[in-house]
Amino acid sequence: MPFAPRPHRPAAVALSVAAVLAIPLALAACDVKSYPNSTFLPHSEFGQAIDDLWNLLLQLGTVVFIFVEGLLVYTIIKYRRRPGAEPPRHVHGNTTLEILWTVIPAVILVFIAVPTVKTIFKTEARASADALQVEVYGHQWWWEFRYPQYGVTTANELYLPIGRKVNFALRTQDVLHSFWIPQLGGKRDLISNHTNYLWFTPDSSMSTSAWNGTCNEYCGTSHGNMRFRVFVVPGADFARWATHQAGPAVFGVTAAAPTPPVAAPAPTPAPKRGAAARTAAGSSASGGGLVHPVAAVVNAAGQPAAAPATDAPTIVQGGAQSASEGDVFPRDSLRPYNIPSTPTPDGLAFTPGLVGDPARGQKVYSISACIGCHTIKGNPSSVGITGPNLTHIGSRFTIAAGTYPNDTEHLRLWIKNARLMKPGVLMLTLGLNQIDPQTGAKVTVGGLTDQQIADIAAYLQALK
Repeated sequence: MPFAPRPHRPAAVALSVAAVLAIPLALAACDVKSYPNSTFLPHSEFGQAIDDLWNLLLQLGTVVFIFVEGLLVYTIIKYRRRPGAEPPRHVHGNTTLEILWTVIPAVILVFIAVPTVKTIFKTEARASADALQVEVYGHQWWWEFRYPQYGVTTANELYLPIGRKVNFALRTQDVLHSFWIPQLGGKRDLISNHTNYLWFTPDSSMSTSAWNGTCNEYCGTSHGNMRFRVFVVPGADFARWATHQAGPAVFGVTAAAPTPPVAAPAPTPAPKRGAAARTAAGSSASGGGLVHPVAAVVNAAGQPAAAPATDAPTIVQGGAQSASEGDVFPRDSLRPYNIPSTPTPDGLAFTPGLVGDPARGQKVYSISACIGCHTIKGNPSSVGITGPNLTHIGSRFTIAAGTYPNDTEHLRLWIKNARLMKPGVLMLTLGLNQIDPQTGAKVTVGGLTDQQIADIAAYLQALK
């Protein structure tokens, strides 16, 4: 039974056409250069390969879209209903057309499959032997980065040398995670009981830059708070950073005048201890007098050099200090999107006016629950492996896996009640009389006062 034709509505048709035309105009207005997590401006050969494949498929898809839509428009116009026309004749089919619309998609799939498979083989190939090795471990909800060639372990901040290939070994300590740095390359999943690999080379044309990294596989309560920062620096700066990070975290000043670090310590018949060990390894101080007893484990090109075995040094008590120039990413190179702006929870406050003492904080820290979860190289009491390595936490820009800036205010609140600041974390609620949001219990015995927390925060901030 034929249906009566519906009356034309010019206004509705015009609005529909305008809406369709507005879509590409809106997309064209997007400025990918100002978007911090854009994948359309890759800075590695891995990212460029993915981007090239995307562009090719988009172009082929556009051609197919125009061809198909053109046929539809032609068919609608040519075979539209006309006044007084006879009803169309019913036909069983057209063998030629059926063959064509089977062959044409098959040919199109060939044009899609060949470059796709080539890109897969390219990005899944093994990294060359000279690549920088980085072991990535995903935890709920933070990132651990190990540099086995340099003896460095850090958390939530990844340093990479410009122009050198980096090979990532991706593992998870609990559930599935996904490692992704949009501006460089990825993403790739971290799978239980399996190691995935990913490699890329930060473009040699790049300058000192900071990028955002995220977990892109839902992994639990604080999945959205599992972030990290990527700092891409010249090879010489990476060498200085790796040398600094490989050494123990110490603070304070010594009575003797500082001596510059040596390229490689002379072999000794037996390991030295205390001040003698620090003298043999070489030490430096700058700013407020940071003692930096670390042997050179990398050369100027960012390649690993022989590192001697050193005994655990003694922490030197003293006043404020700052890291040597070049050991930390230059703050003026950070962009606003590199600095977290997460609001602190309502009701969580800290006693104003308290001044922390690093030396006192080191003593409190070394007998607190902190040492059961965290490692600080140079503090023999702190050898835990459950939580992030805190050896040089004072030189990091963020805490809580990129959720908060690493400043005095947020660090104190984090120590006081981390579970309130980041839901689901394993870190215990340490503040005296604080309510643990996970257990509902009030912290009494063993809880830390605000003054003790201020001292611990001052100690951690001193570990540059």
